[in-house]
Amino acid sequence: MSFSSKIKEELSGQCPLGRHCQIAEIAAIISMCGRIIISVKDEYTIKIHTENISVARKYFTLLKKTYNIDTEISIRRSSKMCLYTVIIRKHEDSIKVLKASKLLDLNGEICENMSVSDNLIIQKECCKRAFIRGAFLATGSVSDPEKFYHYEIVCSTYDKAVQLQKIIQSFNIDAKIVERKKYFVVYIKEGSGIVDILNVMEAHISLMNLENIRILKEMRNSVNRKVNCETANLKKTVSAAVKQIEDIKYIRDTKGLSILSEGLEEVAKLRIENPEASLKELGEMLNPTVGKSGVNHRLRKICEIAEDLRNNLG
Repeated sequence: MSFSSKIKEELSGQCPLGRHCQIAEIAAIISMCGRIIISVKDEYTIKIHTENISVARKYFTLLKKTYNIDTEISIRRSSKMCLYTVIIRKHEDSIKVLKASKLLDLNGEICENMSVSDNLIIQKECCKRAFIRGAFLATGSVSDPEKFYHYEIVCSTYDKAVQLQKIIQSFNIDAKIVERKKYFVVYIKEGSGIVDILNVMEAHISLMNLENIRILKEMRNSVNRKVNCETANLKKTVSAAVKQIEDIKYIRDTKGLSILSEGLEEVAKLRIENPEASLKELGEMLNPTVGKSGVNHRLRKICEIAEDLRNNLG
């Protein structure tokens, strides 16, 4: 089961206690993945589509608890997926749901209020949480956090996307909108933002699972950074040691190490005898001992002498 499916399964097992929150969640579901059908007799039918059986069960339960109405569930199977449709068949029940969800205007026409400040459905914070939860159950998804962080809800119109974006931003979460083919996608990219939105939707188990994954990824990244840094430093140290030994051998084979001062000659011999030793270790071998910077200064001086010899003998 994908991470996204696990979140939906967790959310499908929850039902808001307040009727106002139940209505907000149903309103979001109908807005995002519902169809309102009007017959030639002006009778209304509502159909809600989903590919997730847990989500279909949640729709069914919400409608029963909120409005005490009977619904039908149809299943259409194909080679790739199953499509579940929750149907409110009776005209009176459909009108009841649409009126409560504020999807009918005063003239009985289908109308959706895209405002955030004036929409009675989403005035309370708890109702905003329920609305986001319903929207996510309808058309949302989250990528596998082991690979990358991405949360999105697909909207059919730009106005719906803007409304949802503003609701999410009211919780201080940075949500953006991108157009994808004929749809508008509200998305969150940052791992911390996805943690926050899971908390808003009250998907607490999924939140903890995501946090565990984030911690492990941070630990792995930290270890990799340290290993890469140490590897780079080691390569740098080895390259420097190889160059130092080449210069010392060049001096030895052309003029002899005796041309060096006593201090430089001592370091030169130690470097040849201990090619893998660090500057600190070389300094501790000297008598009296010399610090890392002192050894480095002497080796640089030896390299300059070798370079001068190459130029003069060249």
